Amino acid sequence: MADESNVQFSEREALLFHSEGRPGKIEIVATKPMASQRDLALAYSPGVAVPVRAIAEDPQTAYDYTSKGNLVAVISNGTAILGLGNLGALASKPVMEGKAVLFKRFADVDSIDLELKTEDVDRFIDAVELLEPSFGGINLEDIASPACFVIEQTLRERMNIPVFHDDQHGTAIIAAAGLINALHLTGRDIKDTKVVVNGAGAAAIACADLIKAMGVRQENMLMLDRSGVLYEGRGDINQWQSTHAVDTDKRTLADALDGADVFLGLSAAGALPAEHLKKMAKQPIVFAMANPDPEITPPEAKKARPDVIIATGRSDYPNQVNNVLGFPFIFRGALDVRATTINDEMKIAAAEALAALARQQVPEEVATAYGVQHSFGRDYIIPAPFDPRLMEIVPPAVAKAAMDTGVATKPILDLDAYAQTLKGRLNPTTQVLSLAYEGARARPKRVIFAEAEEEVVLRAAIAFRDGGYGTPVLVGRDDVRQRLLDVGVDDPDSFELHNSRHSPLVPQMVDFLYNRLQRRGYLRRDCERMVNQDRNIFGALLLQLGQGDAMITGITRTYAQTIREIRRVIDPLPGRTPFGIHILVGKSHTVFIADTTVNERPNAEELAEIAEQTAHVARRMGHEPRVAFLSYSNFGNPPGQWLDNLRAAVKVLEDRQVGFEFEGEMAPDVALNPQQQANYPFARLSGPANVLIMPGLQSANISAKLLRELGGDSMIGPMLIGIEKPVQIAPMTSSANELVTLAVLAAGGMVD
Repeated sequence: MADESNVQFSEREALLFHSEGRPGKIEIVATKPMASQRDLALAYSPGVAVPVRAIAEDPQTAYDYTSKGNLVAVISNGTAILGLGNLGALASKPVMEGKAVLFKRFADVDSIDLELKTEDVDRFIDAVELLEPSFGGINLEDIASPACFVIEQTLRERMNIPVFHDDQHGTAIIAAAGLINALHLTGRDIKDTKVVVNGAGAAAIACADLIKAMGVRQENMLMLDRSGVLYEGRGDINQWQSTHAVDTDKRTLADALDGADVFLGLSAAGALPAEHLKKMAKQPIVFAMANPDPEITPPEAKKARPDVIIATGRSDYPNQVNNVLGFPFIFRGALDVRATTINDEMKIAAAEALAALARQQVPEEVATAYGVQHSFGRDYIIPAPFDPRLMEIVPPAVAKAAMDTGVATKPILDLDAYAQTLKGRLNPTTQVLSLAYEGARARPKRVIFAEAEEEVVLRAAIAFRDGGYGTPVLVGRDDVRQRLLDVGVDDPDSFELHNSRHSPLVPQMVDFLYNRLQRRGYLRRDCERMVNQDRNIFGALLLQLGQGDAMITGITRTYAQTIREIRRVIDPLPGRTPFGIHILVGKSHTVFIADTTVNERPNAEELAEIAEQTAHVARRMGHEPRVAFLSYSNFGNPPGQWLDNLRAAVKVLEDRQVGFEFEGEMAPDVALNPQQQANYPFARLSGPANVLIMPGLQSANISAKLLRELGGDSMIGPMLIGIEKPVQIAPMTSSANELVTLAVLAAGGMVD
């Protein structure tokens, strides 16, 4: 399974993440209105009796009238939790909730976690089997071997919905995809390839089973456990391991690797010594997938064998074997054709689709984020986890294999149309944000955190550093080091701290600030006071003097006060109007609202500029902008004195011949509701607007804050646009995670 251990955080930060606000990571949200007595009568009694009778007459209609067709249960008994071992069912709940979140995030599959308090295999099987009416599929997780084999095999035989143990098959499918491409690069035929599988647990056996189904011959594979090679006649192996025992006189890993083409490691850190690697055939293929540290690291492997192709489970090395490439999309395809099982053909189809995707040109945003080459090669044999094409490529391949093998009960007639519908199920903004984080890790920057006495800021700075996104530059007093200790940092001196009382940069800062402000009525002693006493001034000067790449502030002061202080040090971009954007992020939609923070009553030119720059941000977030200039009036009805600016702004964009849709003036319901838009057939928007340009600061700021507090979607921002240096001013109520997101976006140039 994939490992993310290079992303670091404190225990305190992890506990706060899981406990702040609503505890846990998932909640149940109604998909139908529940506001009136009539709504409740339709949802429950007496209205619910109608679908009940329909399902009783035809069980397949349960997929039409309930959530069954998009609902997967993630089930564990906690006997093999990650790398932690048998800690019990209750302790596994955070992991299972996390798995449910991944289903939703990557493939829009609804999922609920179920933890069963039993290690009795029969009781576990009976409990899961009885759940079949509730779910469209079952994902088994973190169940110890060999019980997991019995459980999965028995449930697959008894249940008429897909049952999938991801710890086995997820790793196998992603590794198989990488193997397909590695064999292609080295000119090998899978039927003649000699494979060594080091490890004999659930994942290792699943890998062996799958690649044998793909063509590896029994006699060409050697599997090892802690005691050595599994050979015929060895008496201390179980029935699943004995399937892979062969007639051989080889007993050790060194023996097995002599002349081998492929090493599949699912064992322990350091299990593959460099000298053993030298015994392998030319252009050896190594999958070192031990968790959390591989059997051999890529630098060690390449030093011993420069001709090696190597993959690991880690995201800080090329060719990551990451299960998230598989299970969400496999279930998506299986659910959409109502498959009764997930068979080998479906797994192989997923592996082949992943392999084919890696051979395509890497999208620019993925290449930038991961620092990968732009074409298929030895360091890119497995797609990146956030490749936006995964959703439209893997599920159709799985669905087709299900149809071809007769396990699909609702075939899809047009797979191309199906692929298009899949693209619309996910919000591209979430993809872009994920890529922004990966890009920050690939090109870490120095970010100034200007309010380091605040605990939430320190937690954000710690998360920013431990996540590998860059170096936090802390601005604060001497007690910051003690505060770092208080939040659980063992090495506070490893953080860079700037204090105006001691900084050797103060004289240079005063000179810089006085040169800027002396003709605005400021005396030199005014500048000295601001540098010594104002953290925003001091932090912005650090940014101006090259001590950082970006700056985050706003927790301790109002937005208006903070931006006034920043503007004393940093100018707008030439010819640009600074403004703020709030980004409303839903499951499958994103709306950009501007200007929400700076300009009280923008004129027509400023409104047009705000619209252009917001459209630019929307495109960077993966959306084709459709801009609406909002008003209380729809094209002059009712008339009013505040409409001229909006009409003039539309005319400015017409004259500039900008490359995006725009329209106005219009009320929010017309901008966002297609049925309302139909009353204005002359309007130029081809669909609901996703960029809303507000007529003034009052309406913009009120709307954004109302949506933040009352809306069900996530809100990013405000993001400050149009100044010379990357500065972001966070809301005073921001969490540490929100601060980190703004820091990553600012440092990565996502909001310039």
